[in-house]
Amino acid sequence: MNLEQQQWWSQFLTDEKGIILDVRTEDEFNRGKIANAINIDIFKGQGFIYALEELDKTKNYYVYCAAGSRSANACNIMRELGFANAYNLVGGITEWEGPIDTE
Repeated sequence: MNLEQQQWWSQFLTDEKGIILDVRTEDEFNRGKIANAINIDIFKGQGFIYALEELDKTKNYYVYCAAGSRSANACNIMRELGFANAYNLVGGITEWEGPIDTE
């Protein structure tokens, strides 16, 4: 499901089962991420699928990338794998106006 930034963030903040998932490359992730995000690179192909299979499918995932395209694809893959809730951040981190963690 695609969510605009404000809805994506406010929904995450009130979701005790929410997890932020960054599907960019490790280099992109290391240059700056949304706080508390975990990184699983969608470009890893089958490795991406294996990493997703390790996640708890009962949690709610708030997924983003640079502009919203890779994360939209990731959300579709996650639904196919049986994840009930995967929310794509429209516009990605490029348009993100919230807190960024650069450490």
